[in-house]
Amino acid sequence: MEYQVYTLSNGIRILHHPVKSAIAHCCLIINAGSRDEQPEQEGLAHFIEHLLFKETERRNTSQILNRLELVGADLNAYTTKEYTCIHASFLKEHLERTIDLFEDIVFHSTFPQAEIEKERGVILDEIASYLDQPEEAIQDDFEGLLFKGHILGGNILGTPETVSKINKPDVRGFINQNYNTSQIILGVAGEYDFKKLVKLADKHLGSVPANNAVKNRIKPVVNLPEFVKAEKSISQTHCVMGMQAYPSSHPYKSGLLLVNNLLGGMGMSSRLNLEIREKYGIAYTIESSYTPLTDTGIFNIYFGTDVEKADRAMRLVNKELKKLRDNKLGTLQLHQAKQKFNGQIALAEEGRMGLIISMAKSLMDFNHIDSLEDVIAKINAVTADDVLEISNQILDNKQMTTLLFEPID
Repeated sequence: MEYQVYTLSNGIRILHHPVKSAIAHCCLIINAGSRDEQPEQEGLAHFIEHLLFKETERRNTSQILNRLELVGADLNAYTTKEYTCIHASFLKEHLERTIDLFEDIVFHSTFPQAEIEKERGVILDEIASYLDQPEEAIQDDFEGLLFKGHILGGNILGTPETVSKINKPDVRGFINQNYNTSQIILGVAGEYDFKKLVKLADKHLGSVPANNAVKNRIKPVVNLPEFVKAEKSISQTHCVMGMQAYPSSHPYKSGLLLVNNLLGGMGMSSRLNLEIREKYGIAYTIESSYTPLTDTGIFNIYFGTDVEKADRAMRLVNKELKKLRDNKLGTLQLHQAKQKFNGQIALAEEGRMGLIISMAKSLMDFNHIDSLEDVIAKINAVTADDVLEISNQILDNKQMTTLLFEPID
């Protein structure tokens, strides 16, 4: 995978992935997310992401939103537990317009009180809407159990109580403490001369004052597994079961990604989907996921089903987990699992915005970016013994925390 990196004097890195296309994609990744908040400020990182689009020293809200939309570009942002990402897709001649806007909103937002109050109401509505979706809400409640007593267990959106108390000093304090310029990457995928790109980036970002604030992220402890039921005003039973898993630097990360894909990942041919949905028609949605973080990871399985089918669905899930714990994959099974996963990884690279964001995150975490060939080589290096070992470490249902949302009788 072709890419080039340049570091500005203030520590901001410029990442370029050359792509021959009339369309370019640009992201600004900041190594600051919800896990960097204080518990009483839950939701602050996400709140700031919203406020960045409101007012700067040079632009009002309308001018910010129109800056790219008037040339047909797509501008958006999101917050995770560890990152804040602003991204845009546009005709390649509008790169300077994009970088200029990114610099303005990230480093010159004024956070007027009127906009804080207005956006507070928007986020409170977002939280209410989110809580009305049990398949989404259960994931956050599950992580609250998994990381009980740690900020990683908090909701990225925050709670009505914490969001209602966020103020301008909180916003300024979080940015000063967490927007470290050496942990900010501008990623660009497009048909540009790298020297000209660096010159353009330096013109708009080079004068940003260096910020060397040090993070104090604390690794979460592994809590004892729990089995929790909660009654909700819903019509189906929803279930999430899982545990803390390998961090992004773990040697078994590629192996668990493969195991997850085989068990309940993308596509209709995963083991859980074939067994629970296709064979028995028990659950419309059943899937597993693995999210590696810098110092831990999250593995879980989710399904939603009718109340009277929930116990059987749980038994069938545990049966599939036991198969992987007890039986080593055959040569053909392992080959097919790798072939499917490698194909999905290759297809995902066609999504150029997702690719440049993924590259920027990899550069942030490892100071290195694997090529597609490197990624596939790591998957192909996973052995049947690895799969068996990983399955016994991660797919032991007796060690999993389980959360059930059940309809009120």
